[in-house]
Amino acid sequence: MRISIQPPLLQRFPGLQVLLRSLTDLRVEKESGPLERFKEKITAEIKEKYRLETVKDEPIFRAYRDFFWRAGIDPTKIRPAAEALIRRILSGKPLPKINTLVDSYNLASIQTGIALGAFNAAKLQGDLTLRPAEKGEKFLGIGMAQPLVLEGAELVVCDEEKLIAVYPYRDAEETKVTLETKELCLLVCGAPGIEETVLKRAGDIAVEYITRFCGGAEVK
Repeated sequence: MRISIQPPLLQRFPGLQVLLRSLTDLRVEKESGPLERFKEKITAEIKEKYRLETVKDEPIFRAYRDFFWRAGIDPTKIRPAAEALIRRILSGKPLPKINTLVDSYNLASIQTGIALGAFNAAKLQGDLTLRPAEKGEKFLGIGMAQPLVLEGAELVVCDEEKLIAVYPYRDAEETKVTLETKELCLLVCGAPGIEETVLKRAGDIAVEYITRFCGGAEVK
């Protein structure tokens, strides 16, 4: 499986990059004692590294925020994913507990600052494309009661049949990760100003954490 970015987006957002990693033979569980203890370690590190008042000024989050504004997203209402999770930690709130797969890559996102998307590969058809949304397209994100009607300014990821994400902050209900997920498509979501080496490192850490707590292996 591959992902491509349509040329109009590359013209609109020079330097935009997105990477794709694939994993197989995963064993997803509701929770894990070792993972919960690892969460505590990462949480303590984040509290030492950041301050709530200044986290938005970190260069990596500033890059995402600038990208959000240009993509028609208000980052004061919809924050970059890693920043939102870090803010939870700094506010004394617990991290979301979804399952061992989602929780594992959330920790990688927190540690690297990079937004990650994850999809049940068994529900995907063909290659992926990052493209501009079409006005009037409907998107049902995880946890949504009703589909969102897109304005046309958004960026979306689709397979050969359907939308699977509004980039880079909301994944689709149909392709979400569950306890039954065995094969994973992991999207490492870049923004202009974020170097490819940073994205590759985030992908490496995500794969490391996922395989540590869910088994399986990366598909090269």
